[in-house]
Amino acid sequence: MTKSRDLLTSGNRLLSSLDALSRERIEPHIERLEAKAGHVVCWAGDRADHVYFPDGAILSVRTILADGSSIETANIGREGAFCLFEAMYTHSCFSECLVLMPGGLLRLPFNVLRFVFEHNAQARSLFINYTEALRNQIQQAVACYASHTVQARLSRWLLGIHDRTGHQDLPFTHEFLAHLLGANRKSVTLALQAMQMAGLISYHRGRIQILDCSGIEKSACECYSVMKNASPPW
Repeated sequence: MTKSRDLLTSGNRLLSSLDALSRERIEPHIERLEAKAGHVVCWAGDRADHVYFPDGAILSVRTILADGSSIETANIGREGAFCLFEAMYTHSCFSECLVLMPGGLLRLPFNVLRFVFEHNAQARSLFINYTEALRNQIQQAVACYASHTVQARLSRWLLGIHDRTGHQDLPFTHEFLAHLLGANRKSVTLALQAMQMAGLISYHRGRIQILDCSGIEKSACECYSVMKNASPPW
């Protein structure tokens, strides 16, 4: 990741929702990073010292299994942050986090966020509400993986990324999507082929173009609307 001293916070909606006093407190400590896709923000089990607020980048939060495989339990965009819970309560990262799509990240030391959390009621309520929303997303994702078809899960996931980025063109390969969704590559290939034949997407050389969001929503499981409705209000 490359670093910059551009300290504007308006791109991340969680930071922008803080009151003026809290923003004034944290502004001198913000560091902006330009993150590349695939960069690991935190390995599972590592000690963390910073909270990361996406400002263009999309983060993928993953649970790692004993055989080394992983499955995505949440992704985070401008609406949220990674390691916020750890900043408030513990320094240890339970999940792995990497950059799913490149862009800006705003980084803040734990001690700054913890001070704001402990001394400002508005910030404390905001951080707790977001942490609960992220927990709900993770719980819904677990139920989704256990109960729904690969195509329904893929449709839900593509819509979620589209909502966060606003992009119709997404750079993901079959193999990459299989790792994210906890599925085998053949199942993902069949799901993409079915969606392309239905005119929902166009897929070529590791790039997916979303053609029909409303059609994809009909193909998705109910988890998409549940997660969307449970998203933070900011």
